[in-house]
Amino acid sequence: MNGADTAWILVATALVLFMTLPGLALFYGGLVRARNVLSVFMQCFSIACVMSILWLVAGYSIAFGEGNAFWGGLDKAFLNGVTADSLSGTIPEVLFFAFQMTFAIITPALIVGAYVERISYAFIMVFSSLWMLICYAPVAHWIWGGGLLAGAEWSLFEDGVNDFAGGIVVHQTAGIAALILAVFLGPRRKATTPPHNPGMVMIGAAMLWVGWFGFNGGSQLAANGGAAMAITVTHISAAMASITWAAWERVRFGKASLVGMVTGTIAGLASITPASGSVGPMEAMLIGGIAGIMCQELCGVVKNLLKIDDTLDVFAVHGVGGIFGIIMLAVFGHASWTAQLGGLLVVGIWTAVVTAGLVVLVRMILPIRVSEEDEITGLDLASHGERAYELTS
Repeated sequence: MNGADTAWILVATALVLFMTLPGLALFYGGLVRARNVLSVFMQCFSIACVMSILWLVAGYSIAFGEGNAFWGGLDKAFLNGVTADSLSGTIPEVLFFAFQMTFAIITPALIVGAYVERISYAFIMVFSSLWMLICYAPVAHWIWGGGLLAGAEWSLFEDGVNDFAGGIVVHQTAGIAALILAVFLGPRRKATTPPHNPGMVMIGAAMLWVGWFGFNGGSQLAANGGAAMAITVTHISAAMASITWAAWERVRFGKASLVGMVTGTIAGLASITPASGSVGPMEAMLIGGIAGIMCQELCGVVKNLLKIDDTLDVFAVHGVGGIFGIIMLAVFGHASWTAQLGGLLVVGIWTAVVTAGLVVLVRMILPIRVSEEDEITGLDLASHGERAYELTS
């Protein structure tokens, strides 16, 4: 065990949890109507709790057990055989478990942005649980656990997919799942309402930015120059994407918005995620600069051309950003074109099939959408019996 590596990953684990709670919750919560903000908080918080337990029960074993090319098996279910003295590289294995648990939390939580303001709470809990175990955990095994796409002896691609911190594992899977769920749900009754609290959106985005240092820097799993470079390029990409998103808004609409600028921040962070272990500052600046414009344009394509109400642009920002970062690794010569594109194709098909199948299955048991009356009332009161703002008290 290396004490410095262990100390850094302890901090990184806390930072990644901080991304979901409270960062993502505030970011998404500020974007919805005032009558739905508590429902978003509840969805993010509940997912964090349930995914943590499921990661202990089976998720970690499926993702990082020895198993075979397709899954890790159940030998490490409930952390069987893992003690405080067990090591994963130079850090305690239980710390590696906890660090990866925070990734298993934020990935289904990202999908929340696609279905806010109209989905059944019970459906979310059952769907997210099954999706993490059947979609996310196997994909994590394929790329990070020595499985199907990792370049091991049974890998589909000799070089293996280069996905440092989750362009495919986190962002592509969440983005595609979000798009499919939005299609099944259909649009909101009133889809043009502006964010109820842009200040809350900015605060949430700022927390995500800080937490992302743990997300990318921690993925080095060591306290060294690689972690320092990952943090640096993460910051540069986020800053550049924020600038280009705001500038492009200014060109298109005559004004740059706060919500737009901080959404650009997230686009830059998602895009640099898979590349943060390989690229330098200049490459990061290019990735972020392109992402700020490209992801903004894709938001319009999804909503206006495809007519899909992906409410908070999960696919356009996270899905497209993660896919873009994976491709840019090949563009810059840090990865094989065959492995990168092949990995995107394999995981994309798997995610689409599993997500659609789970939606069909779960909605046979539970309603996927709340009633029209509940949607008008707002999910805070209809689903949870609370209001975020008691203006007369």
